[in-house]
Order: sequence, then C-alpha cells, then structure tokens
Amino acid sequence: MSESPVTAPVCYRHPSKETYVRCTRCERPICPDCMNEASVGHQCPECVAQGRRTQRPARTAFGGSVTGRAGTATKALVGINVVVMLISIMSGGSNAVAGGGWGGLLGGSTPLTEWGAVLGSAAYGPAGDVALHGIAHGEWYRLFTAMFLHYGVLHLLMNMYALWFLGRDVERVLGTARFVGLYLLAGLGGNVAAYLFSASNSMTAGASTAVFGMMSAIFVLLKRLNLSVAPILPVIVINVVFTLVISNLSVAGHFGGLVVGAIVAAILAYAPKERRNLVQGVGCAAVLVILLLLAVYHTLSLT
Repeated sequence: MSESPVTAPVCYRHPSKETYVRCTRCERPICPDCMNEASVGHQCPECVAQGRRTQRPARTAFGGSVTGRAGTATKALVGINVVVMLISIMSGGSNAVAGGGWGGLLGGSTPLTEWGAVLGSAAYGPAGDVALHGIAHGEWYRLFTAMFLHYGVLHLLMNMYALWFLGRDVERVLGTARFVGLYLLAGLGGNVAAYLFSASNSMTAGASTAVFGMMSAIFVLLKRLNLSVAPILPVIVINVVFTLVISNLSVAGHFGGLVVGAIVAAILAYAPKERRNLVQGVGCAAVLVILLLLAVYHTLSLT
C-alpha cells in the first residue's frame, strides 16, 4: 500500500503560495505578504487587527493622549494668531504693524482690535453714529476674541515665541485636548481679570493671558511630577517684573492668566486616577462657570 505524498502548507489567505511560517497567535500558515513582525515571530493580519482593538491606547501621566507629543494644537494656535494678525493689518493698514507704544515698536489700534479687544464700556463710532460698545453692553465675545488679537507684529512675535516654546511642553505632558482647555481657560481668566480690574474704557488684547497660564501650568506640573522647578521659575519671575515695570501692559490680564492657569493645571494634575476624567471635566467646567459669573456680576455693577 503506497503512502500519499506529503504536501507543503500554503498561506491561508493565498492558497497558491507555499509557506512554512505560522502566525504565533493562531498558528495559521502565512506567506511573506501576510506577515506582520511581532515582538516574537510574526502574526497574521487578523490577529494584528484583533490586538489593536483590545489594546488600551497609550496615555500621558495626566490621562491625555500621547498624540500631543506632535505639538499639533500649539502649531494650530500659532497659525490662528498669525492669520488674525494679517486680517488686523488688512483692516488697519501700516498702523497695525508699528507706530504705537514702546517708542513706535508696537502697532496701533485697528478696526479688528476695536471690535474684539477686552473693553468694559465706551462710546465710539463714526461721526454722527456714536454707539456704546463693550462687554457691559452685550459684547461678551470680547472675552474670547481678545486672546487672539495683537497690537503690532512685535507684540505678536513675542507672544508666539513664548507660546511655541512653552506650549509644546505643556501639550506633550497633558495631551492635546487638555492643553487646549488649559490654554482657553487661562486666556479667558486673564481677560475676565482685565475686565474686572482695568479701567472700563481701556482696551486690552493679546495671547499673553494664555501664555502666562502656560508658565504657571509648567510650574504646577513639575511639582506634581516631583521634578525641579528651576527651569520655569526664573521665566515667571522675569515676566512678572516686566509686567509691573513696563507701561502699556495689562497687569490684571497677566496675573489673571497666571492664577487661572495654575488652578486649571492643578485640577488636571492632581485629579485622582480612578475618577480622573470626571474630576478634570467637572473641575474645568467649574472654573469656566466661576469666571463667567464674575463677569456677569461686574456687568451688573456697571449697568
């Protein structure tokens, strides 16, 4: 009685291809076209897909996505500020670039900054059509738009330089979503403080409210990670001194951003791991509500 010939195994996806390699998970034969290198041996496409579905996504120390390492949000924020500056220049001409404060290095006011800067209450407009403007008269959007407006290219460059070097570190540690939330809340906090404590007819704008929030956030995050605060402490001190010494800077806005940035960073950094997302979300929402309530209270006192 003759024995049947032994046939070579073939790939389970490509029956025309002989192979002696098997998937290390399911042990099905796989050809070179179907091989996916694993830590040990090779895996078939189905096992690789199943592993991806069951694998938990990598997270930062504070629960954020590791996609923040690319600095995408920081780049986007810089781009938005640059685009808004270009629009401001187009609306105000050469005066938007320079010719304002600091011996002419800063730019002057433009129709765009007049529309979106933090302003409590003032009356202005074309001759014969003067109207009341400001947050106290319903222009609440100013609390948000002001953090993307700048008085001149030098003002923009200084803030974007700081945002580029500080923002990428914060985004890498927190993740993109948490970084954006921190940035916007710090910027809003600084603008609310400027509304509360600055003259009601003065205009303030700039990303420095959010940038100061990045500084204090780095300080808090370093403390939470038990790392030295030596790299960021001199930066904070120097900028605080400049804020107090140099004229035409929003003291209230800078300090407001600094305080709110530290508070939000503490919420994100010290939230208990078991209920991290809930505590972080509720905490940030509470900060937002408190800031809005402060703005509403001040509005009622003005009107």
